[in-house]
Amino acid sequence: MFSRKRGGAKHVRAADAPPSKALAQSLAADGEPPAPEFGPWDVKYAPADVQRLDLGSLQIPAIEGVEVRVQANPDGAVEQIVLVDGDSALQLGVFAAPRTEGIWDEVREEIVTAMTSDGVQAQEVAGRYGTELVARVNTPDGPADVRFVGVDGPRWMLRALFQGAAAADPSREGALGVALQGLVVVRDEEPRPVREPLPLRLPREMAEQNPTQQV
Repeated sequence: MFSRKRGGAKHVRAADAPPSKALAQSLAADGEPPAPEFGPWDVKYAPADVQRLDLGSLQIPAIEGVEVRVQANPDGAVEQIVLVDGDSALQLGVFAAPRTEGIWDEVREEIVTAMTSDGVQAQEVAGRYGTELVARVNTPDGPADVRFVGVDGPRWMLRALFQGAAAADPSREGALGVALQGLVVVRDEEPRPVREPLPLRLPREMAEQNPTQQV
């Protein structure tokens, strides 16, 4: 660290000021980033002793009142995950990302471009996980609010789409917000193209039943 003053740079000694909390954590971790305060968690940081629905690359915490709707093909590969709580829904997707940088900024720009081409105005807003997108879209049932949330993790990105009351007003996320911050992403060691969906599969007991399940 150094401060710039006329006449040259003056180096600051370590004893001049205590290190910040973030710096102290970084030094203590020997180069590893500090564990996040809340999820979605990478599996190496996930709290233990939490009951979760294991879908392979994504584990969903069991939360009272939250209905998990999973749609899969006949082979058991999951094609869609939607969590429902009252008049709000949360659709989830998890994708491969580079080791060194996040991709949510780029993905968000592409969502805005796609919406604009459809005549929909999307607005960027600050949220708990960073920059989010909010918009009102036309559906067969009339106008509906949507809100996109992106979370960049180590070699993965999670995209969450709120619909209904939780999209129009983040303070109404309720149990869906709790579910989002309790998700666990399990990124395998396979090299994958950036943005490729990470593999999701039904648990064996569910795969033997109807491909569309509600938990």
